[in-house]
Amino acid sequence: MHARPGGLVTLHELNYAAPNSVAEAVQILRQHGENARPLAGGTDIIIQMRAGVRHPTHLVDVKKIPELRELSFDAKSGLKLGAAAACVEVYENRDVKRHYPGLAEAAHLIGSLQIQNRAAVGGNLCNGSPAADTTPALIVLGARARIAGPNGEREVAVEDFCVSPGRTVLQPGELLVQILIPAPAPNSSDAYLRLIPRNEMDIAVVGAGVALTLDGDKVKAARVALAAVAPRPLFVAKAGEALAGKKLDDASIAAAARAAMDASTPIDDMRGTAEYRKHVVGVLTRRAIKIAAQRARNAGKA
Repeated sequence: MHARPGGLVTLHELNYAAPNSVAEAVQILRQHGENARPLAGGTDIIIQMRAGVRHPTHLVDVKKIPELRELSFDAKSGLKLGAAAACVEVYENRDVKRHYPGLAEAAHLIGSLQIQNRAAVGGNLCNGSPAADTTPALIVLGARARIAGPNGEREVAVEDFCVSPGRTVLQPGELLVQILIPAPAPNSSDAYLRLIPRNEMDIAVVGAGVALTLDGDKVKAARVALAAVAPRPLFVAKAGEALAGKKLDDASIAAAARAAMDASTPIDDMRGTAEYRKHVVGVLTRRAIKIAAQRARNAGKA
């Protein structure tokens, strides 16, 4: 079903499948190619179908597959985040809140509570939106996407997952199974901030994620990523390099913020001008660095 000009609605046959295994899901996706779409929460694909943006003939509901619902943490290997795990499960998880607070913050920002009970972090990633909140939060954590397909499995760094607005590296027949996040290093933490026109349930004007590892008063490692200011979620390596190996002070924070601003390429739209959004990039980057640094210091005391 999708809308046409003039408000008319056209109907087409839609097949629904709910496989119990990754292999079964891949088989269905491979068989129907571009006409098949995975259904994790449905909060994006159903809206797109109603708007006539996508016209799948097969929806493959993956919420019954155990691997795609897994949410487990190990102190050595890190976090396994199933692609269909709901946002509410992520931000309410004790280990996520303790070890990856920036990811918890990002998951909590997606839609309303009702949406968060359906929407998945994996679905947010696969939607390929430049303004996705959880994608920058995953990028700064060095997350990798575990993908299954007709030719077996592969892993892709999350910063390389989105190609352009609405497009990802997923090929016909492939399925995002899990997001793998390394265990946090000692004295490290993260933060995610965004600016929206309303108090809630809006698309970001700018989003900024930061992850830091501290060594005393110096930064041992740093990663910065941005949302809504480029054709895809943006990993800003130069912003991290402006901090790494340096004392965490006003000068190094300002240098990182400037690198983030320089890397961003926002557009003018209904949410703000490009000039304004570049300014906000600097503001949010500085704030996120300070929050992540304070959390990293507290983690070192735990």
